[in-house]
Amino acid sequence: MNVNDWVQIGLYFGLLIGLTPLLGGYLARVFQGERTLLSPVLAPVEALVYRLGGTAPDEEMSWQRYFRAVLVFNVLGIVSLMALQMTQGHLPLNPQQFPNVPWVLALNTAVSFITNTNWQAYAGESTMSYFTQMTGLAVHNFLSAASGIGVLLAVTRGLKRAAAKTLGNFWVDITRCTLYVMLPLSVVLALALASQGVVQNFKAYLPAALVEPQTTQVQKMDDKGNPVNGPDGKPVMVDQTVDTQSIPEGPAASQIAIKHLGTNGGGFFGQNSAHPFENPTPLTNFLEMLGMVLIPAGLVYMFGCMVGDKRHAWCLFAVMLVLLLGEFGVAMWAESQPNPVTANVVPQMEGKEQRFGVMNSVLFACATTGTSCGAVNAMHDSFQPLAGLMPLWNLMLGCIVFGGVGAGLYGILMHVLIVVFIAGLMVGRTPEYLGKKIQAWEAAWAVVAILVPNSLILLGSAWACSSTAGLAGLGNAGPHGLSEIFYGYASAANNNGSAFAGLSPNSNFYNLTLGAAMFLGRFGVIFAVLAIAGSMAAKKTVPASAGTFPVNGPTFAVVLLGIIIIVGALTFFPALCLGPIVEHGLMVLGRTF
Repeated sequence: MNVNDWVQIGLYFGLLIGLTPLLGGYLARVFQGERTLLSPVLAPVEALVYRLGGTAPDEEMSWQRYFRAVLVFNVLGIVSLMALQMTQGHLPLNPQQFPNVPWVLALNTAVSFITNTNWQAYAGESTMSYFTQMTGLAVHNFLSAASGIGVLLAVTRGLKRAAAKTLGNFWVDITRCTLYVMLPLSVVLALALASQGVVQNFKAYLPAALVEPQTTQVQKMDDKGNPVNGPDGKPVMVDQTVDTQSIPEGPAASQIAIKHLGTNGGGFFGQNSAHPFENPTPLTNFLEMLGMVLIPAGLVYMFGCMVGDKRHAWCLFAVMLVLLLGEFGVAMWAESQPNPVTANVVPQMEGKEQRFGVMNSVLFACATTGTSCGAVNAMHDSFQPLAGLMPLWNLMLGCIVFGGVGAGLYGILMHVLIVVFIAGLMVGRTPEYLGKKIQAWEAAWAVVAILVPNSLILLGSAWACSSTAGLAGLGNAGPHGLSEIFYGYASAANNNGSAFAGLSPNSNFYNLTLGAAMFLGRFGVIFAVLAIAGSMAAKKTVPASAGTFPVNGPTFAVVLLGIIIIVGALTFFPALCLGPIVEHGLMVLGRTF
């Protein structure tokens, strides 16, 4: 790495640490109903939303009712988004005249965007109309992010309240999140991105003449547009000269902003943040990387403010930061090593953008998989095996390295409950967390919350590896192909959405199985988390004693870090050995797949 790389790393992590308490304090005031700088403008809008929606903002919900609201709201979102895609050919703002999206792909995409996964088995510039992108995909970038933060707020109230039966109001939570947090930050970031050249218009695609026309072979078609085969049954190939290229445009900047701030990750274009119209300059790349972790990190500090223990929040923040730095360090080291398969050329630029380089590609990969964002500015498939292992490891940990908005923090809190439960058993007393007794009910649901996505990853991957339909989508054989499959199901089950590349997921098998993994990975975990929140809210607060395990010191941080790594290793180490680890050994011997 050069001096410029070190400066960027220092600036990135410095801004992350410095902005966390500022944004976190603001988030705490917003969600506690306190007055903020934006209240004079947005409070009347908030009141109007409640009036139009028939919502009583002071009416609170039990954990069961809160879960039903989350589930019904999002299922209706799936149905409406699916219908929008399947009728886009008859709707406005479709200058390219794109046809309706097939139902299987529409279902996968709808589930993907509603669950904050944003897995894309399509290329946006050749599949989705401007109307679908704006009124469907971009809207649910806001709403899915707000749903995740709403669940976190319910958990926070459950830990803070004593002898209570309610956890807040879901409709109030998502309204405040959208109005006071997501929209203002998205406007600022969208303007910054547009100023750097991220496209934002409603123009039809423009043709551009190629400087050097290219000749390629394509399959011959008959007068009816059907492919022609020869007497031997093989396709008849003919030469085709290409002398123009279509330049896609559209309202991208507005969607790219919330794509990063809401840890959604769904690109306007198929190449995502590797596309120059989504991420044209080093500055936009830096802003997009910072945008991914900004709100998740702020939510950690907000959690400390709302439960009354900021030191505990900083412990959680430190564990997340150590994991991110460690993963980045390993990936950067691996990506800097000579590769005998490519004649030991350094740096390894295959699959990366020249305008970003190796360091920015690796940091982006670690940040996007740690936060469940899923945006990419390089192809993880092209990383060295151990460098590609780090994004995959992030997914298998549950994207808790700051994590998706809301989801990352309530995910790591499940590990916290296990840590406290184990610590209590070791000293022979009932474990306590933030003044609440942790009993078998909470420990069991915490384990369920961790096992649900892990089971989906292993079972889905096993099915894909043992079925003809699953193997048909592979771009590579051997351990690299296994990594492609594992990455796909890890990304879906943990609602990340990034792809390893090399896997062709637009088939009935992958659209349906990955869609099921996204849905169960999102709402199965939310059910378990809210069940814990409801149980904790009903408990009375007990004063700390000499036997209480403190959760705001270095001992707690070290134990939590160890538990996270051990749980991930015990679950996935055999699979990783068969994938990227053995691939690394074969690469050293000069073999590839």
